[in-house]
Parts: sequence; structure tokens; C-alpha cells
Amino acid sequence: MFVVATRGNQAIAQRPPAVLPGGQFAGNVVRTLENPAANFTTGLLNSAIVATTTTVSVVFFCSLAGFALAKLRFRGRNALLIGIVLTMMLPVQMAVVPMLIMMDAFDWRGDLRAVIVPFMVTGFGVFMLRQYALQGVPDELIESARVDGCSTFRTYWSIVLPALRPAMVVLGILTFMQNWNEFIWPIAVLGPDNPTVQVSIHNLNLGYTSDFALMFTGATFATLPLLLVFVVFGRKLIGGIMDGAIKG
Repeated sequence: MFVVATRGNQAIAQRPPAVLPGGQFAGNVVRTLENPAANFTTGLLNSAIVATTTTVSVVFFCSLAGFALAKLRFRGRNALLIGIVLTMMLPVQMAVVPMLIMMDAFDWRGDLRAVIVPFMVTGFGVFMLRQYALQGVPDELIESARVDGCSTFRTYWSIVLPALRPAMVVLGILTFMQNWNEFIWPIAVLGPDNPTVQVSIHNLNLGYTSDFALMFTGATFATLPLLLVFVVFGRKLIGGIMDGAIKG
């Protein structure tokens, strides 16, 4: 990918394939950023906003819901958990048409709220953190907090949240990657003037011929944030997965 981005379209058909970068990367970057159909700078900014916002909201709301389903006793808890598990069994495509109707009703077409609000909490995240809370947070700690007069939210914030941190890191990384790479839903609800980065890469290929140099340059830019996330949080990701496996 990077080699083609630094060489040009001819590198696609070159035999044997080139393995060393060329000298056209700067020019390809300029052409990518200045392409009026792609609106690439806006796409990068929008993807950063969407991925960051959804990651923070998913980690917070799913940890809160997971704690409630794991440690609190209330009427309908098991039915709610079954409903959450059932949503995980349904293909995402089944919800596209109903969600499009809702976005039209809210007048959110072309607005970033359309790609943020529907994904602020996920069934997978709730179930994952619920399972982790069941085994990672002893009931004795919850009872001790209640005896000391802690409210439910205070118990969550001071006791449960630190205990869930390894699982929250894993969920946060997975959520960021999913929303950064999301393509189908953004292209359905966002217009060409307000794209995400994946839609911008798609818009680089709207001509009669495919400009692979531009597409691969855009893909290189889109990959850099994911690499940065893995470099910064990679050790915590592996530690969280291993910790969850040991607890399981």
C-alpha cells in the first residue's frame, strides 16, 4: 500500500512488484488533500470526532450497564440481559432501513449525530463488561461500600470502574477501530460535503479510471491513527485480554 502511494499507478502492474518506496509520495499527498470530490481533510477530522466520541460513550455507558446487570438486583434484569444478547445475534444490516427512517424523522441526514448517537452503546460492550464484572469485582467489595454509605454511582465510580479498567481498554480499542473503519452507515447517511475518512477514500475513486496512487495514499493516512492506537495501548490491550482469559 505504502509503496504504491509513493510510486504511482504504474506500481500496481509492475512485474516483479516494487518493494522499495518511490519519490512521488509528497505529490500524491497534495493531490489527495486537494481532491474536491474526496474532501479528505474533513473526512479525517470527522472520523476522529466520531471514533473518539463513540469510544468514550461506549466505554462509559457499557461499563455502567455491565455493572448494573452483574451486581444490582432489580426486576426484569434477566429479561433485559436476554434482550441484549438477542441483539448480538441479529445481523447489522437488518437495522439499516429502520435507522434510516429514524434519521429522516430526526432530520439528521448529513449530520455527524447520525453516525454517533446510534452507536453510543453496544450490546457486545454491555455483555463483555457484565461478564468481566461478575468475575472481576467481588461481591464483598460492593457490600462493604454499601455499609460505608456509598451510593450506587459512587460504588461504580470508586470500586467497579478501576476493577474494569483492563476490559475497558480492550473494549475502547475495538470500538475505536470499528468506528474509524465504518463505511456502510456513513455513506448512507452523510453527504459528500461531510464525509468520514473511509467515505473520502471511496470518493477518490469516482472517476472513469481508478487512481490507485490517490486511493493508497488516502488509505495510508487512514491507517496511521490505528497504528498510533496500537503503539500507545498495545501492551494494555494484550494485558487486558490475558487478564480476562485468566479470570475466565
